[in-house]
Amino acid sequence: MSTRSRRLEFLNGARDTLPLVIGAVPFGIIFGTLAEGAGLSAWGAMGMSLFVFAGSSQFIAVGLIGAGTVWPMIVLTTFVVNFRHLLYTATLLPYLARLPRRWQVVLAFGLTDETFAVSVGRWGRWDESAFKHWYQFGSMLLMYVNWNVCTLVGIAAGRLLRGIGGWGLDFAMVAAFIGIVIPFLKDRPHYCAVLVAGGVALVFNGLPHKLGLIVASVLGIAAGVAAEALMNSLSSGDGVKGD
Repeated sequence: MSTRSRRLEFLNGARDTLPLVIGAVPFGIIFGTLAEGAGLSAWGAMGMSLFVFAGSSQFIAVGLIGAGTVWPMIVLTTFVVNFRHLLYTATLLPYLARLPRRWQVVLAFGLTDETFAVSVGRWGRWDESAFKHWYQFGSMLLMYVNWNVCTLVGIAAGRLLRGIGGWGLDFAMVAAFIGIVIPFLKDRPHYCAVLVAGGVALVFNGLPHKLGLIVASVLGIAAGVAAEALMNSLSSGDGVKGD
């Protein structure tokens, strides 16, 4: 029974992630095509996908490498862009804290936006399953294999199809991220955070080193927290008047 439960959780995690994987396919291919043009070798591009495994940070790093940016700035920029994973971890910590350390390390490495989006719902669903970590593992493994296969395809395609990076295939990833965000828009603070972050990102899009994304993230979070505090304050005020 336990073996079947593990396998079922694993397969369900992979199945629920499949629609998001489809959106990531062109994104991974484009990364492979652009990496060598930015100065990375094929081995360097594959190494980044194998050991970094962070799509947006890899694209930013490739752009900075192509622009001749010094490596401390590349490391700092990608670190800040990936800082959102700290929020993901804080959300999942109550569930993952009781797992053995080896599971924590594996799941932390494979925590992508897509895997978080599907796994947080599974962790929060009340049932007696003791193998929900296998669900997250199924999601992350499918994403990992897909990302590295697509990187390899992109490296090969980049040598055969010149200019594939300008085909606009990266829009599929934008659509995938929109699909990730929409289910989490459940109240006004969420809407406020998304609208502020999106607007600020557009306004500050021209800042160097992708700093506009950092500003948008900080202000979006601040707007969401402020909106929630305001709602709680108004609710408390109504309660006092009612008393």
